[in-house]
Amino acid sequence: MAEIVKLSNSGSNQPDVSARRKALLLGRLIGLGSDEDYRPSQASVAERSDHRLRKLASQYQANLENIYAIALSHTPSDVTGADLDPDWIHQFFQLAEQIHNRNMQALWGRILANEITSPGSFSLRSLATLKQLTHKEAQMFEKALGMAVTFNNESKLKLVIGFRHAGGIGQLFRKTDTTQIALSQFGLPYSSVLTLVDAGLLHRSEFETGQLNAKNPISFTLSGKRMTLTPKHGHLVFSYYRLTPTGDELAQLVRPKADEEYARALQALFKKDFKVDY
Repeated sequence: MAEIVKLSNSGSNQPDVSARRKALLLGRLIGLGSDEDYRPSQASVAERSDHRLRKLASQYQANLENIYAIALSHTPSDVTGADLDPDWIHQFFQLAEQIHNRNMQALWGRILANEITSPGSFSLRSLATLKQLTHKEAQMFEKALGMAVTFNNESKLKLVIGFRHAGGIGQLFRKTDTTQIALSQFGLPYSSVLTLVDAGLLHRSEFETGQLNAKNPISFTLSGKRMTLTPKHGHLVFSYYRLTPTGDELAQLVRPKADEEYARALQALFKKDFKVDY
């Protein structure tokens, strides 16, 4: 599956030209540029408007046909399909017709194919969020997913930012009761976290686990790699960011590359207060 970062980069097939030339090329999109037998100087404003709308409708139709063809290529014939919700498919087509980038169209085609076999996987809210994601935001999201973990048998991804002592006599002998990892050192500064919050992919508030039981192992899975953490004492609490339901749905579309440097730093962070096994 192509990664969301690549899919959200619209790119350009135009060679390097001057800014003015770029601006003049945009005139074609609004009927102010000559196109085949069409000459804007010989057309009225109404005719130029009709010309633009026809071109736009043709492009939208081509976009939908591309996405539909991709969906067909990913729809199995040996699996029972589902009747899609009429409101969902109507909104899907309205959003999808405006997806011009071919790589992004491949993503939307996969979403449609997945919905036919597993209805309810992607909400309309998630589709609207995906359509609005910028390339930069998509990069941030993929980076965050490459650093996210799951606890034990949970499926929800969490972005661990550290842990703290929530009491106990051991807390009296520590300079601080909080141990944190600097996500900014691994390409995810706090400004990026706030951007993902504003994009609706991360919850704004930090979350905490309950107090961890001493000697009770916890399984951590980071990008398919598992490690087991066993608290050396009680009163420890993990703190983390949590994906929103929209973030959870869109995470299904990404296969992030594991950040090995971050994984090693996370392991080093835990070793003082946890027994770490691989």
